[in-house]
Amino acid sequence: MRFINPKTDYAFKKIFGSAESKNILISFLNALVYDGNSMIQDWEMISPNLPPELEGLKDTYLDVKAQLNDGTVVIMEMQVLNVPTSGKQVVFNAAKTYAFQLQRGQGYRYLKPVIALTLTDFEMFPGQTQLISRFVYREKSEGWYYPENEMELVFVELPKFTKELHELETLTDKWIYFMKFARSLTSIPENMDDIAELNQAFEIANQAGLTLEELEELERREMFIYDQQGAIALGIEQGIEQGIEQGKLDVARKLLGQLNEEAIAQATGLSLEAIAALRQEMTNN
Repeated sequence: MRFINPKTDYAFKKIFGSAESKNILISFLNALVYDGNSMIQDWEMISPNLPPELEGLKDTYLDVKAQLNDGTVVIMEMQVLNVPTSGKQVVFNAAKTYAFQLQRGQGYRYLKPVIALTLTDFEMFPGQTQLISRFVYREKSEGWYYPENEMELVFVELPKFTKELHELETLTDKWIYFMKFARSLTSIPENMDDIAELNQAFEIANQAGLTLEELEELERREMFIYDQQGAIALGIEQGIEQGIEQGKLDVARKLLGQLNEEAIAQATGLSLEAIAALRQEMTNN
């Protein structure tokens, strides 16, 4: 038995974003947003495409968008690529979802709260150990909440989840483990077998139930992700190398006039040719 990767947008929508996934999404949201408590009883799927309603406004595509029984709108995204604008994208999507609830002529009283749940396959907040982070409006110096606290940003950083299979205890643990490791599993783990919604998610994710076209589409999505991750990693590596090289040049500039070229080469690791070129450059300037 092999499972599709729920971290790809195509698989994420297939598992969580259909009418057949109602109980799956309820369990998933209760686990990640409400600490495993049964706060959600029902939801209605909304089109995840947020078309621009003003000329020039950017299109928004979400992985899943649903409205809970109390009117709260939940938007869900799975982000696998760590790009500089990831944080801005989350805020933009949440704000746009909140603002465009109203039809022409409707009053602000019709606005409902928005929860933006974002799962990341990278560390969104390096240096912080918290696995699930929640952000709301609070007074800056005293910390009290804004009276109309209508938008909440919830982040789940998958790399910070370090529990082994035998350590899973809560519903939250098991759903996060599913998101992070389902692709590498060959069967449904015994300690997750007692949760009907997780079993259903595994059934949807089972590759044996997919058409050839669906498998090809999934493969294309995964290859695109791998290519983009490779490009990002290469860019970081090249940036580090350029920074190191620039640092060596800066040190060499300071040492010119104090040491001979052989001593500078030994101190910085630069070649004699590079140091001679640097001396010539400084002389010309």
